[in-house]
Parts: sequence; C-alpha cells; structure tokens
Amino acid sequence: MAKNKFHDGPGPSQRQLRVGELIRRALSEVLTRGDVHDPELNRLSVTVGEVRMSPDLKVATAYVSALGGAGEADLIPFLARNKPELRRIIGKTLALKYAPDLRFRHDTTFDQMDEARRLFAQEEVRRDIEE
Repeated sequence: MAKNKFHDGPGPSQRQLRVGELIRRALSEVLTRGDVHDPELNRLSVTVGEVRMSPDLKVATAYVSALGGAGEADLIPFLARNKPELRRIIGKTLALKYAPDLRFRHDTTFDQMDEARRLFAQEEVRRDIEE
C-alpha cells in the first residue's frame, strides 16, 4: 500500500488536527465575508469541509465545495488564482510562525454519502444487513 503524506502512521497528530481546524475556520470566515478582492470568487458560496495538514505543517490541503453545486467547476481555479492573498490573510489572522502553502481539492464527502445510501438501498445489501 502506498504511503499517504498526510498519514505517516496511525493518523494525523493532534497538532495537525488542531492547526487544520483553525485554518478551516479562518478560511471559511474569509470566504464568507468576501475578504478576497475577486468578484468572481466572492459570488460563490464556498463550503470548506476539511483542511488536512502535512506532518511538517507547511502544506494545508483544503477540501471545498460550492454550495448548491453552482460554480463547482470554477471553484478550484478561482481559489488557486487567489492563493497568495488567502495565504497572507490566513497567516495574519492566525499569527502562525509559518503560513502554510494552500492547496485546494473538491470535497467529495457528499458524493460518497449519496453512493453509500444508494448501496444500502439495494435489495441484496438490505437482505444481508437484516440477517
């Protein structure tokens, strides 16, 4: 099994989890308030589902989605285009020693939940669960 750079053992450390949650909250607030000087990004309602930190806390991967799916295809390019400004705001807001490099990925959590519901609704699966 290939190693994931976010999981070098049993899972992320408490520090990784804590810093990731701080960045998630700060990023959510910045995007909600429209603090970024980009009207195209500000017109989207962005949900930040999770932020995963690298073990050295130098890379923050934010899992994001557009609320209601509107503008989903444009979301990652808009965020990437504004990465330097977002990084500066996050670093200043949290007063971190080192502002992490921000990376953005689509949050597929809701898609996975829909797929799980679909699987559990299948007759064969329901029959196996009930036995």
